[in-house]
Amino acid sequence: MTLRQTPQPIRQLSSAFLYFFRQESAGGVLLLLCAALAMAIANSPLAASYDHLLHIPLTLVPGLSLSLLHWINDGLMVLFFFVVGLEIKREFLFGELKSLSATLLPIAAAAGGMIVPALIYFAFNAGLPTSGGWAIPMSTDIAFSLGVLAFAARGVPKSVAVFLTALAIVDDLGGIVVLALFYSEAPSFSALALAALLCAVLFFAGRRGVRSPLVFLAGGLGLWLAFHHAGVHPTVAGVLVGFLTPAGTEETQASAPLARWEHALAPWNAFLIMPVFAFANAGIPLSAESFGHLLSPVGLGIIGGLFLGKPLGICLMVFLLIRTGLARMPEGVRPSHFLGAGVLAGIGFTMSLFLAALSFDTAADLVTAKAAIVAASLLSGAMGVLLFALDRRFPGKAE
Repeated sequence: MTLRQTPQPIRQLSSAFLYFFRQESAGGVLLLLCAALAMAIANSPLAASYDHLLHIPLTLVPGLSLSLLHWINDGLMVLFFFVVGLEIKREFLFGELKSLSATLLPIAAAAGGMIVPALIYFAFNAGLPTSGGWAIPMSTDIAFSLGVLAFAARGVPKSVAVFLTALAIVDDLGGIVVLALFYSEAPSFSALALAALLCAVLFFAGRRGVRSPLVFLAGGLGLWLAFHHAGVHPTVAGVLVGFLTPAGTEETQASAPLARWEHALAPWNAFLIMPVFAFANAGIPLSAESFGHLLSPVGLGIIGGLFLGKPLGICLMVFLLIRTGLARMPEGVRPSHFLGAGVLAGIGFTMSLFLAALSFDTAADLVTAKAAIVAASLLSGAMGVLLFALDRRFPGKAE
């Protein structure tokens, strides 16, 4: 999508935000294609070869042998989380999350959009072995949700795009906290001490003016290994290195490592890392049995959490904050816009698949979870497009 082709509300955004929006929304198309290709292969005569390929053991680090799937999910995805860390830091320092008064609405909405889906999932799975998957419907896929918004956002105020993006970024931050606290093993304190030491070294290196990417790459690799041995999910290392990357000041941010590295890595993240992850994780065998399992507690919890819980939690928090006067309705935005954005936030593909792989030990539960994530994301995307289309057609009825 060229700048000329980008909808008018999107062209009005800041250049950093616009670049991020365009990379994520365009990457969402490729993400969808790779997910569809994986599902097609998983339901073809090539299914056995696909599964065998993903479980080939590889020793990419001396003394550490993991399957190709594990290297993708635990290794390659570190770069995804590194870019997420850079994005979060930039938005809090210089972007849409800089002012608390301006960000109170998306922060509160993101909290509601995480809590309500988790409660809905837990309501279906309380007391069952599958209750540990409560975090799966908490996540919003930035690439997919912004991709659908860019398609459906003609005539929608830019505040809607800012709101959804800020919400998704806060959502990512919440997902990272959940990942670190609830999806890690009993920690090795010696390895955690080493990780803390490496973080301190990177922090002081940045404060002393070190700008070499090799220093942060070496520190990141060491941090990944330390977390791997500590029992903390190693992708957290990517987020922390992103947070520790020097950002400069308002005047120097454009030439600082954070902006330069985010600009360099964002296309790789959107057009390689996330599509590869989707191809490796979205291969779901489709059968009458798998569709039948969508009515199981896992399936209902995920679909209910993403498709219903996300917009319910988001709209409830928006209503409470505006009703109490703690936040104001952005200029030109109607309640129907928040509803549309809340429904699109139910597209929880990448992070939801990532958490599903960590939540279940049995293959049957994992297949059900993946099928439910895909079903809920498709429902949310289709309903979001429909709501924005109805809003354009009947704007007076959306008040």
